[in-house]
Amino acid sequence: MSTKSTVAFPIVSLVQKIILYRTKTRFYLVGCNNTESKFRVLKIDRTETKELNVVDDKVEYSKREIRDLLNMIKCGNRSKQGQKFVTDLKGTISSFGIVGFVKFLEGYYLILITKRKRVAYIGHHTIYKIQDTCMVYIPNDGEKNMHPHEAKYLKLFQSMDLSSDFYFSYSYDLTHTLQYNMAVLKELSSFNVSQDVDQSKSTPFWDPQLKTIEGAPEEIADNFLESLRNSVDNDSPIKARGSTSSSQFDNSSDGDAVWSELRSNEDLAALPKETGQTTYGVKVKPHLRFVWNSHLLDMVDLHPDWLLYITHGFVGQSNLSIYGHSIYLTLIARRSQLFAGTRFLKRGTNDKGDVANEVETEQIVFDSSVSLLNAGNFTSFVQMRGSIPSQWSQDISKMVPKPPIALDIADPFCYVAGQHFNGLLRRYGSPIVVLNLVKKREQKRHESILSEEFSGAIGYLNQFLPPQHQIINIGFDMAHTNKMKEANVMPRLAQIAYCVLNKTGFFHTRKEFYCQTINPHINKKLSLGGYLKADGSRLQTGIVRVNCVDCLDRTNTAQFALGKAALAFQLYVLGVLENPKLEFDTDCVRMLEELYEDHGDTLALQYGGSQLVHRVKTYRKIAPLSSHSRDILQTLSRYYSNTFSDADKQNAINLFLGVYKPSKTTPPLWEMMTDFYLHNSLAAGQKICHRNLYTCWWDVNVMNSLPLAVIEDRKELESSLAEIVKTHPMDPRTDGFFDHYRPFEMTSLADLLSFYMNHSMRDVMPSFTSDYSPFSVRVRPGRKRESIGEKPPNPSVTGISSTASASSGTSETDSGESSSEDNFVFLDSEESSYSLSSSRGMTFENIFTTTRQVYGMDLKNPSEKNMKQYKKFVNIGKYAGMTESISSDSRSLSISFKLNQKSNFSNDSTRCTTLPTVSKSSIDIYCAYVTRGADGASSPPAESVELYKEFVRKQRQRDLSDSEDSRGDLLHDEET
Repeated sequence: MSTKSTVAFPIVSLVQKIILYRTKTRFYLVGCNNTESKFRVLKIDRTETKELNVVDDKVEYSKREIRDLLNMIKCGNRSKQGQKFVTDLKGTISSFGIVGFVKFLEGYYLILITKRKRVAYIGHHTIYKIQDTCMVYIPNDGEKNMHPHEAKYLKLFQSMDLSSDFYFSYSYDLTHTLQYNMAVLKELSSFNVSQDVDQSKSTPFWDPQLKTIEGAPEEIADNFLESLRNSVDNDSPIKARGSTSSSQFDNSSDGDAVWSELRSNEDLAALPKETGQTTYGVKVKPHLRFVWNSHLLDMVDLHPDWLLYITHGFVGQSNLSIYGHSIYLTLIARRSQLFAGTRFLKRGTNDKGDVANEVETEQIVFDSSVSLLNAGNFTSFVQMRGSIPSQWSQDISKMVPKPPIALDIADPFCYVAGQHFNGLLRRYGSPIVVLNLVKKREQKRHESILSEEFSGAIGYLNQFLPPQHQIINIGFDMAHTNKMKEANVMPRLAQIAYCVLNKTGFFHTRKEFYCQTINPHINKKLSLGGYLKADGSRLQTGIVRVNCVDCLDRTNTAQFALGKAALAFQLYVLGVLENPKLEFDTDCVRMLEELYEDHGDTLALQYGGSQLVHRVKTYRKIAPLSSHSRDILQTLSRYYSNTFSDADKQNAINLFLGVYKPSKTTPPLWEMMTDFYLHNSLAAGQKICHRNLYTCWWDVNVMNSLPLAVIEDRKELESSLAEIVKTHPMDPRTDGFFDHYRPFEMTSLADLLSFYMNHSMRDVMPSFTSDYSPFSVRVRPGRKRESIGEKPPNPSVTGISSTASASSGTSETDSGESSSEDNFVFLDSEESSYSLSSSRGMTFENIFTTTRQVYGMDLKNPSEKNMKQYKKFVNIGKYAGMTESISSDSRSLSISFKLNQKSNFSNDSTRCTTLPTVSKSSIDIYCAYVTRGADGASSPPAESVELYKEFVRKQRQRDLSDSEDSRGDLLHDEET
């Protein structure tokens, strides 16, 4: 009987390695898949210098056809003298993907990824960081009459460093959250493959999104779409390509100039209806808000296998080892490409509600023992930061540290704020929690102007929302609280974090454990919000939006506090913690703090010009005095960057994202006084002012889906599909393990990400501790220990994260501690006998701890047997390889050794090697291990479950009786 999988497996890109060959008239891009059994060849015509002509980009070639193609390229590259073939043909460039194509005033440039680095795993999906790129000029090299501004545009474009904090993945959609990626397509879950129907017609594969070019009427697109649908319904199934978000120019014979995005998947009707399990591979459209090369991919029409979507932001991952059990802690920050820019040049929002410097931060915690997404145990918590949604700016013409704030456009009906929160409701659901960290009490009004404006806008918008979906506004003057004598910034942020989790919850793929269901938390502060599904899994509904004026220092500390509270709940539902609480000064929290400091440093460098000035230690009041000099240097660096280099950086961002498109008839980009008209289509006259009712600032479909997000509740084939293929489970296109473990290549253990990833036991835990729990509070006498081990100041060297910050991954530089700190003693547990307040005399035992207290063992003299064995190994190493060099007299003094073979391998040589025989029990153990990794842990027998339940019940009764006894003793003492 035919079965199917209800989970939509992502399609692994077939083109993961690209080799560039060139002739006098064309480029040949040969794309190889994992197995290198199929090749796609993209031919680019080089004769045209003004327009890019892509020819034959969807044909798959075999190895023999590739050899014939290379011979043809040799003929095209033959020399003029004697018409000889090229003796050695090599690829001009070998790369890992295409970033896109760009054109300034002359011909096109091809941008290729030439170097990459693994930075994180999401299940068995790999996330890469771009480390180096290459730009290739496509037109003929003979053209030398270039426009004088061409070189300047090229230099400005290259100043946007693609090797800094740009990420991609071949199989995982990095632009969407984990909750969206794991949501099942509705039509796919209800599609019955056992029915003998025409699958190409029963499943909607067409996903047209049409837009007209300048001067073309809208009716053309509608008529074209209608005729296309009629042709699909009446004619035989059309074999086309998978839908993507890139544009395609339709050069039809009737001359209709229409931009279309019409694609289709492989013709499923032509596939044989096989018996057994059927796998559906689905590739959904990316979230274009976080795709930074969307403009570069709109230049040409390519097959989906060639497309590679690049995300800007931060990705960091650490291995939290709990007694050898690995829990992966991942932090992903996606920076929006809409209204993106530098610190002072991009403030507030544009006329579409896109705020400046919007960043979506996702904290993913999962059990690495099972990497399959539908069988593993995954959790994620999403939060965001962004500028205040109002049209305001700061005058940077005056060289002052804090330019004055001005509200540019009066918005009495809060239209742009409504547009912004409407987008949040559409993407995340409700409730929306706003954590506003802007100052409220000032001697001279500066930040309080924005605080009053923002609070008023939220109050106005809440008038028209139902009470259960209203925006929750939490104001916290973080800077004023930190200046108080008894500062309680972090405890206050912890209370806010638990309040946020009580409203939004987080995403969890599995139901709670049995012990968690029978022992619910009595304290209401520890309850979770969100949406609980019928199968016991949990969805996050809504999001917390954190902001200050700059969205830098205070915002990052608040996001760390939210992430710390969420991490406690994530570890709790994973079955790691008994209670969802985490203390500071533990290895676990220190790893999270390092990730968030790398996260904050990276984002601050991207749009602020320097690293963080105020860190978590600053608000905990444990930063040493030596860190003040560093803070001053960071402040001066930020001021210099904002004053002198932000203008060029903003121009490079506008050129890279396609906000400004060079033309010979328009003024150059560097001569424009402002880019306000580039980001606001209404002010530029490109958009007609069309407003909804002032009392209904949200979309109708948004309100119908709340508290769930519209994009998740309506994740259907018609609106989400990019490509769908029907394959077998072992197909490399849908088998994620094939790409993760790479059986087709030789892999060194030292090259694996899991080998050099930041590890809690190796990089954070003290090397001489006897308490191996990452949740133990480790306090050093006299002051807190903020860093352990000798790590270089650059976190990218040790693999902590992929940021380019110079001192964010370690705290030794920040705290200014000397090398003598290793002489201090750690109090790893309450059983330690060392105490500063000890009133005993100064003895050797009081000053130095014993080996039993530190290592849990006593040092003893080695036995005579061990000493003989040690001397034997020393002599083997001493006399090895010295037979020819020593004299005959000294050779007689050497000791002869007989080396006994201890291996199971038989005697072999370099010419013949005998493989060992694997027993059936070993094969069964390996098969069970592979099955457990793919399907998850097997269910325990019924007797074990009943025994465990009985144990939990007795433990519960014992705890209740102990609490009643203690309460009775307390009452007796009070009466006495």
